[in-house]
Order: sequence, then structure tokens, then C-alpha cells
Amino acid sequence: MQHTIERKHAIEKANQILAKKPVYLDTETTGLHETAEIVEIAIIDDEGNAIFESYVRPTQSIPPDAIRIHRITDDMVKKAPLWPTIWPEIRSILTENHSAIYNADYDLRVMRSSLKHYNLSWINQFQTSCIMKLYAMFRGDWNPQYRSYRFYSLEDAGRQCRIPLSNTHRAKDDSLLARELLHYMAKANP
Repeated sequence: MQHTIERKHAIEKANQILAKKPVYLDTETTGLHETAEIVEIAIIDDEGNAIFESYVRPTQSIPPDAIRIHRITDDMVKKAPLWPTIWPEIRSILTENHSAIYNADYDLRVMRSSLKHYNLSWINQFQTSCIMKLYAMFRGDWNPQYRSYRFYSLEDAGRQCRIPLSNTHRAKDDSLLARELLHYMAKANP
């Protein structure tokens, strides 16, 4: 019974987010650590069109573990713009639109970290929804250890919903998969 109520709430929330015509953002990074930097970013609109897409040259080498996941190498980003160069445009897009991000806490943290490498300050003025947290509520698998709904990777969520897009660990493709997942939840039956 409780899960039915939570699932219905997740569907309603998905529809509320879609009513705002959100943009979808994804990043690929140098890793999961606190000083990780962005090496690729994509922002798409609710129709699936790319608004912004770019490699980003980090201040550090991309570790082999990260390369194995997203296949972005130092050579691929060596002529890419630095984060401070593209940040004004990204900030403008995010300020003017509601953003929907799969694992928003992570992507916002890595944006903050990327700014910190250049001694630039972070002011979060963005309206953001986390599709990962919404999907956890929608799916309804309770994790008693954490006393919350279980989080799933974007790849697992897409597979569970039979969305025919794969999680390539590339920014644009993962933004498109996150978009499809939000639309899937909005159209689901309670």
C-alpha cells in the first residue's frame, strides 16, 4: 500500500518536472573522488536536441579507471576548452531552465569541484530535479540498511524499464537515457 502511494507520487512528480520543459545534463569525469573534474558535458532539451556538448580539458590526467568506463583519453581532451571558458554558457543554460539530472548530487558536486580548481566560486542558483532519487521512489525497493529506497545505476534503471537506449557512459547518450527514463515514469500506471 505504502509503495503504491509513493509510486503515484513519483509519477505525479515526473509529470510536474516535464511540465517545466527541463533540460537534461550529464557529465563524464576524472573519477569519483572529491577533486574530480569534468572531461565531457552535455545538456539536451526535452525534445532530445543537444543544447551544449563539449569535451573539457581538466587540470589533471584522466586516470585509467575512468578511461575504462567512458573511454575518454587525455589525447581526446588536450585541445578542449578549460572549464572556466565554458562555465558562463553552462551556468546561463542552467539558470534559465529547470534541469533534470540522473544523480544530480554527483554532477553538481563535480561542477563545484571543477570550479574550485580555478579558484572560482560556486553559487547554486539552479532549479534541479534528481531523476535517480525519483526513480528509486518509483521503483520502490526498500533498503533497510539505509532506511530509504534503493538507488540504481542509470544503466540498470534503463534496463528495468526496457528503454532501448544503452548507457554508454558518454554525456550526450546518458542525458538522452535520463530523459527517456523521466518520460517513462511520467507515463506509467500507478
